[in-house]
Amino acid sequence: MTFTDNTEFTYANLIIDISHEKVDRPFQYKIPDRLKGRIDVGSCVKIPFGKGNTIRTGYVVELTDKPQYAPDKLKEIADLSEDEVSSDMIMVRLAAWIHRRYGSTMINALRTVLPVRKKTAGLKHKYVLLKTDERQARDFYANCVKKHQVARARLLEKLLEDPKERIPYEFITGKLNVTGAVIKALSDMGIVQVEEESYYRNPVNSTSSEKKNIILSAEQQNIVDSVISDFDRGDKGTYLIHGITGSGKTQVYIEMIDKIIERGKQAIVLIPEIALTYQTLMRFYRHFGDRVSVMNSSLSAGEKYDQAKRAKEGDIDIIIGPRSALFTPFPNVGLIIIDEEHETSYKSETMPKYHARDVAIELSKLVPGGASVVLGSATPSLESYYRAQNGEYKLFELNERLTGGTLPEVEVADLRDELRSGNRSIFSRALQERLEETLSSGHQAMLFINRRGLAGFVSCRACGYVFKCPHCDVSMSEHRGGMLVCHYCGHTQPVSRICPECGSKYVSAFRAGTQQIEKEVYKFFPKARVLRMDADTTRTKGSYEKILSSFASEEADILVGTQMIVKGHDFPNVTLVGVLAADMSLNAADYRAGERTFQLLTQAAGRAGRGKYPGHVVIQSYQPDNYSIVCSKNQDYKAFYEEEISYRSLLKYPPTAHMLAIQIWAMDEDFGKEKANYLRAVIERMRIEGAIIIGPASAAISKINDIYRMVIYVKHENIDCLIEMKDAIAFELDDFEKKGELSRLQVQFDFDPVQGF
Repeated sequence: MTFTDNTEFTYANLIIDISHEKVDRPFQYKIPDRLKGRIDVGSCVKIPFGKGNTIRTGYVVELTDKPQYAPDKLKEIADLSEDEVSSDMIMVRLAAWIHRRYGSTMINALRTVLPVRKKTAGLKHKYVLLKTDERQARDFYANCVKKHQVARARLLEKLLEDPKERIPYEFITGKLNVTGAVIKALSDMGIVQVEEESYYRNPVNSTSSEKKNIILSAEQQNIVDSVISDFDRGDKGTYLIHGITGSGKTQVYIEMIDKIIERGKQAIVLIPEIALTYQTLMRFYRHFGDRVSVMNSSLSAGEKYDQAKRAKEGDIDIIIGPRSALFTPFPNVGLIIIDEEHETSYKSETMPKYHARDVAIELSKLVPGGASVVLGSATPSLESYYRAQNGEYKLFELNERLTGGTLPEVEVADLRDELRSGNRSIFSRALQERLEETLSSGHQAMLFINRRGLAGFVSCRACGYVFKCPHCDVSMSEHRGGMLVCHYCGHTQPVSRICPECGSKYVSAFRAGTQQIEKEVYKFFPKARVLRMDADTTRTKGSYEKILSSFASEEADILVGTQMIVKGHDFPNVTLVGVLAADMSLNAADYRAGERTFQLLTQAAGRAGRGKYPGHVVIQSYQPDNYSIVCSKNQDYKAFYEEEISYRSLLKYPPTAHMLAIQIWAMDEDFGKEKANYLRAVIERMRIEGAIIIGPASAAISKINDIYRMVIYVKHENIDCLIEMKDAIAFELDDFEKKGELSRLQVQFDFDPVQGF
């Protein structure tokens, strides 16, 4: 793949040996005339390095015609490595694409794709075995007994039980109580030998695996056959599986991976959150055994390093994890699966602000021979469905539940009617009745509170005054001990029970959380066994797995939680899902609010009735007629898509157009506004036809920790035009840096943002 017209450049900036912990700066070398036109970004080259000019391996990260030092002081590249395309070369090329596409620095992009930076000491098993022949060993043993050398005799006696056996070192020092000094003495005498074997840390605790033949439905088999036949023809495309909840998307993934592994390739399976890892991983592990592993943020540095090494050396075929698992250094990837592809966690919110879906598609083009990309969701993102409708992706649909059952019955409880009838509980009468029926029948229930877009706050109920942080433009939340806390900068202050605005005593906190729901459950159903899953209960390593396995084992009747409980989990005994504050996310200041509400409610409803018992869902709402809620009640994605895409098209929002957010931080508000207006003028001077420029304006949260935040939005149907604008702004930022102004200003780029700013 050619990134540039590389005949024009005289110099190459390199990183040396992909030593991850040393990816801090590139080194510049001259390109000799004989190699011009043959070297490109990602090329592996041989270069003289250090005082002794030792020949080392380097990877080209940038081509330039600007020398950083006097040209006569720069060394020349010695040669171009003719090695096959390696995983390191692919990752450098991917970093170059991310750098150009998302506006990050090249070093930041490299740190993203090379996430395992710190090498950790390997682990080794030690064994002790006889070195001398059996007859000499028995003579030596008899001599030890005679001389009362008890420890030596004990070790030799154990070894002579089976002279060809190796005994673990830990067993000898532990169970036999023989010290390391004794073992060393016998080793020095040539009686025994100590052997070492390296082994990898394995984050997967399960040891059971049994490969079962999967019997697919006609719909499922059609998807597998289509993708694999395209793969075999060399037509490796991007596919979207729109499958209703419970339709067996995971079984399709497993069968596809089986076929890909048969062809000598590896597979990457992305899942949106660590909360899903355990259940998903166990399904794959039961089928593939220890050829599958996991990569996520809960692993130790040693575990991460070992999984990357196992992938590189071919010890595993499949890696599962959130978006960072995409950068696992497999040498021969053939399939990338992105499950629950609609999830916003696939978009990075730190520089570079990449989307895993788009990076996966680019990676599929860079790997040797190409790879197929499969996206799956019961509620596809509008971006993916729009591209499938336009022929960019190939669309498949799964419309049947594998159990043969139907989707759950859904009812919407109008909370306005509940209030009018005097019900002040957080549970509607319909939900109370359904909970009673579920518990009495021995089934399980899940209660989901939609906290997205909702922040706890303290206000005066007389005049409406809200207590805000003096340093940030956000409300503060009341914590235990009577303190108000800002969740952005950490500022704390005591709660005032008198309103500073009107002097009223009616000051109280608005509370809506999992703890309050848990208390309310116990009030109505004191004998119920309740598990709670939220940010507080999942802080420690293994806490997700513990809660999920306890609920799957039916050690609890009700699982209460935030959105992490409604995504992808499969509990056959769950027959009721209650959705509290269903429409809260509709009020978020975000053009995706309707889409997110529909996705959350549909996913939540999909947790009920996945086994042999019929399911029921109660959605509680103050806006029961909103199209997002009506369509989720009917599980009608296509009706929702048609309604939502018409709004997006009218207002030129993604996916019908692309959007660039230029995010600006400044310590001085006037200085920030001046520079923001200047950057808008830069874009206007480009005179790109069809560009819609909005702002600069204050961000949704205009100040955090005394830093002012502004944003400019630019919309255009062609993303290349937006990338051109980004490059123009980046050029101006270089000028700001020369003037020393970037110490007072920070600018970042976000393409098609999925979170508010």
